[in-house]
Amino acid sequence: MKLSLKGLLVAVALLMCGTSYAAVQGKEFTLLAAPQIANAKKIEVLEFFFYECSHCYHLHPELARWEKALPADVELTFVPTIFRDSTEPLARAYYALDSIGKIKQLDDAIYQAIHVKQANLYDMDTISAFVASNGVDKAKFAAAYNSFSVNSRIMRAKQMIRDYHIEGTPTLVVDGRYAITGLQPADTIRVLNEVVAMVRKGRAGASGKVKAKP
Repeated sequence: MKLSLKGLLVAVALLMCGTSYAAVQGKEFTLLAAPQIANAKKIEVLEFFFYECSHCYHLHPELARWEKALPADVELTFVPTIFRDSTEPLARAYYALDSIGKIKQLDDAIYQAIHVKQANLYDMDTISAFVASNGVDKAKFAAAYNSFSVNSRIMRAKQMIRDYHIEGTPTLVVDGRYAITGLQPADTIRVLNEVVAMVRKGRAGASGKVKAKP
């Protein structure tokens, strides 16, 4: 059976990083059709999420526990998804709270408000009232919500969703190449650990080969 040029290039790329193409077949993760450039110093893990997604809600506490024990060589970044205009306010809220150092304080509360209390957090007014009721300065939040920095991060998130071909949430992407989605929370964490270990091994092997050269 002949390989297409694209398939051949993917196979070569995987071999170069110490992982054979066959190794990723039949696993609980997939190889991105268009791998992206990832952090060269740390193993990058991205979570594409949406506060209103029930699967994200159930994964959130598991991923939060995983984050607390994050190895020194791993970096976790959260990317709120924006599939339509009506989902942008909550993405803006995430970045606004992050920019003023309050996301850890309210991250769980937002999930709880939406999925347990059935709160309506669909625009700036309702979100601003919610964050204020949870001890965040309303004026500071509003300024961040409409800031140039948050606008830039929203644009970047939209571009990443296109670049990574994200179609659903939650989706974890490891090292810009491996996507994990559609699993139960415990299985997601298990597979995440396996993929991180695989990437770490591949990098160690590649580093050893470089050092072995005269």
